[in-house]
Amino acid sequence: MDEALLRSLTPSVLTVLVRRGADFAAAEDAVQDALVEALRIGAAGPSPDPRPRPGGDDPLRDPKGWLITVAWRKFLDATRADAARRRREDRAEEEPAPGPVPAVDDTLQLYFLCAHPSLTPASAVALTLRAVGGLTTRQIARAYLVPEATMAQRISRAKRTVSGVRLDRPGDVATVLRVLYLVFNEGYSGDIDLSAEAIRLTRALAARIDHPEVAGLLALMLLHHARRAARTAADGSLVPLAEQDRSRWDTALVAEGIGILQAALARDRLGEFQAQAAVAALHADAPSAGETDWVQIVEWYDELAHLTDNPVVRLNRAVAVGEADGPRAGLAALATLDASLPRHTAVAAYLHERDGDLPTAARLYAEAARKAPNTAERDHLTRQAARLNTHRPH
Repeated sequence: MDEALLRSLTPSVLTVLVRRGADFAAAEDAVQDALVEALRIGAAGPSPDPRPRPGGDDPLRDPKGWLITVAWRKFLDATRADAARRRREDRAEEEPAPGPVPAVDDTLQLYFLCAHPSLTPASAVALTLRAVGGLTTRQIARAYLVPEATMAQRISRAKRTVSGVRLDRPGDVATVLRVLYLVFNEGYSGDIDLSAEAIRLTRALAARIDHPEVAGLLALMLLHHARRAARTAADGSLVPLAEQDRSRWDTALVAEGIGILQAALARDRLGEFQAQAAVAALHADAPSAGETDWVQIVEWYDELAHLTDNPVVRLNRAVAVGEADGPRAGLAALATLDASLPRHTAVAAYLHERDGDLPTAARLYAEAARKAPNTAERDHLTRQAARLNTHRPH
């Protein structure tokens, strides 16, 4: 069995069960059980037993139909076993006759349900990965480096929260996009590549909803993902954008991202993700770091600041101003921002180094290393401080 195919079928199978009357939480459990059964059969290989397998035909012939049949039966079994739901047994017994599945796709509703505003961001991400992405609880736990039991509790709480929610009004696209962006930013850890998974889910969303910000987010993901291979050295250390080997960038992803972005911008409905993608496109389009169009990047950060009033945007803008107009202009822009902002000290260190004040830059790099959010960034900033201290006159 093709695991990627099974995961791509998960949303449509789940929506079929919900339309048949299963509540979301019970239907999601049943679909997960069916996925596990399909993977078990796939791992076991062709069966020499001529008798039909549970669920009817061989899953390889009609994976979606097989998953629906098995998931529905597992839902019925769970319903019968649950005394608290005995009142629904009459309806549960009425299993629909075998036949073609109606070509109705409610996957878009699942996106909105999993990104419901009543959920915390962490719960929304976990529920999206399981219900829409088709990942198992174990896979999600490994990706987030938490115990499986912890992730199971998080998902169970999220399902209980949204179980009674009726999606009878348009969902909030912005919330869905923010959840997908959170997934993308988790990157790679364990056996699941969350950046690639976020791209897959965003592609699926873009196929179902015509919205320029969905296209903008997809373009942003593709443009960032295109640089992935060049972001780390052989020893795992971070490689800053200016020092990356651009021949290692994925030119096909760059071209696709820029094409999607241009089509979205042409609709003249600018949003946050389109503006971020425009910045990424200008970096991707530059043959070398020295040929980057920093003036245009500052202009896009001005648009972003107008759209979001986000202090992190203004922090990134200070870096761009330092490149476009000189480090002292960048430091002046930085001086207007709260010094407690994440990575504020690292930006100050970089701009002071550009301005030739190496003692201050070395001190700030060391301070930034102590505040770093992860080991890779801490090690990079520590090396920067050591490099400047080595070259300082005694």
